[in-house]
Amino acid sequence: MSDDPSKPQEASEGVGAAGFTPLRGLLGLLWRHKLRLVAASLALILTSMLQLSLGYGLQLLIDDGFAGGDPEGLRKAVIFIVAVGAAMAIGAMVRFYLVSWLGERVSADLRSAVFSNLVGLHPSYFESNQSGEIMSRLTTDTTLLQTLIGSSVSLAARNSLSLVGALVLMLITNLKLSLIILVGVPLTLLPILFFGRRVRNLSNKSQQTIAEVGSHAGEILQSIKIVQSYNREAMEQTAFDRDVTVAFDVARARIRQRALLTGFAILLLVAAMAGMMWSGGQDVISGRMSGGEMGAFVFYAVMLGAAFATLSEVWGDLQRAAGAAERLMELLNETSVIDDSGTEHPDVRSSITFKQVTFSYPSRPDQPALTDFELSIPPGKSLALVGQSGAGKSTLFELLQRFYDPQQGSISYGTHDLRQIPLAAWRERAALVPQSPVLFSGSVRYNIAYGKPDATDAEIQSAAQTA
Repeated sequence: MSDDPSKPQEASEGVGAAGFTPLRGLLGLLWRHKLRLVAASLALILTSMLQLSLGYGLQLLIDDGFAGGDPEGLRKAVIFIVAVGAAMAIGAMVRFYLVSWLGERVSADLRSAVFSNLVGLHPSYFESNQSGEIMSRLTTDTTLLQTLIGSSVSLAARNSLSLVGALVLMLITNLKLSLIILVGVPLTLLPILFFGRRVRNLSNKSQQTIAEVGSHAGEILQSIKIVQSYNREAMEQTAFDRDVTVAFDVARARIRQRALLTGFAILLLVAAMAGMMWSGGQDVISGRMSGGEMGAFVFYAVMLGAAFATLSEVWGDLQRAAGAAERLMELLNETSVIDDSGTEHPDVRSSITFKQVTFSYPSRPDQPALTDFELSIPPGKSLALVGQSGAGKSTLFELLQRFYDPQQGSISYGTHDLRQIPLAAWRERAALVPQSPVLFSGSVRYNIAYGKPDATDAEIQSAAQTA
């Protein structure tokens, strides 16, 4: 793990082996906004404490108002409940805003960090990884983590505090009834332990199948002319429907496991509460316990049960988010195989030399694009490469720009191997005009000035007229 809290922490282990380890990668992103994080935590603690204090207000309402028949006691109890409710509303408003803000901000930071790393990766990475799947990670997975931070984590923290607080107040109010509840509480953990691993594995698989659906759709749409030219629309529709069905089947299995987890947890907790209410009712009838104390205890018990039910729901969200975080951290921690440690800055006008260069594309390692290739280009000379398609003309320029490095041989500029020159400095000396024009979604001005972002309006206009 990095010592710098401003950077996302590296997830070294997968979800299947290390549970929620990948989620630790979000801590650095959250800590960038520590003031809002602390404020949100304080608001969360405050609202949880205020919610618990409603149990005391309910006890006053029953004992002093209803049972005691005292109008003044009733008035004070109602005022207390209203005041607590108003404070809860303000605290909840602040908490919701801050937590939602953190979810949106961290999601945006994560998208930016992942994209920043992606655009610096070597092109061969995108040969072995489908762009549609990468886009799914960048959009779908970050949205899932946004929901986690902006909702699920808040729910988990708030309900954990409510659970602990309700349990403490239950023990203070009535020890015997608390013990009855405590017998049932551990039983509710059994469904979580039993179904939890299944939910986690299915959640991870579900995200992967969704990414495959997006990748398939992107691939077909990018090659739509070929698909339509060969009248393969129906075939591709069938293949896409098959992928969608697989994704749905996995999601259905995940939903089934989550439903069973939630249902069993609630059933066991309700059974424990029913036993508590029967025993407590006997104590109220015999006079060993006041109606207000029983009402407050039931309130705390309901809070305890609701907290457990919510936590069982949030558990599934955490499982899904752990898988999403793992996939995003893989992108974030991916490094380029192109070495950019060069520090040399050779003269502007130097010769370019290919010496015994042998190169195969990573996707076709057994098919050399170049074998023992030799070429020397003196400074200032114009050279055109001609040949059949696949002869290696484009490959030479890709090697020259260091999109790839040759497996054997060397490429030098003057007396310096290209590996000794910083990538950015070297690529600034080259201009690429691809065979198939590429237009970005920005304005015409943006596209014309892409090779020179600081170009003046006059230069852009001149370039447009020349073209």
